[in-house]
Amino acid sequence: MLKTPIGRFRAVALLEGLSFVLLLFIAMPLKYLAGMPLGVKLVGWAHGMLFVLYLLFLAEAAAAHRWSLVRIVGAFLASLVPFGTFVLDARLRREEQAPSEPAAS
Repeated sequence: MLKTPIGRFRAVALLEGLSFVLLLFIAMPLKYLAGMPLGVKLVGWAHGMLFVLYLLFLAEAAAAHRWSLVRIVGAFLASLVPFGTFVLDARLRREEQAPSEPAAS
């Protein structure tokens, strides 16, 4: 999975999405409902680093596969929506597994 630009992007996208979900649904409620801010500090830091990596690997995959601007913007927006990177990963996995169209003769 980590040998291709898409594979690296998918791996980082999954980690970034997981960190976003942990931040929103575990760390932030602990901070605001239980007065435990350390989770937001730690998970927020990790999420920020993963978001930067997400953008770098998005740029690498987009350049390697000549993605359109619409696709690049869609992948960026997926990182801003909870569970968006998981939906994007499923779509990218389906595209990888789809048989390529036969060449026209």
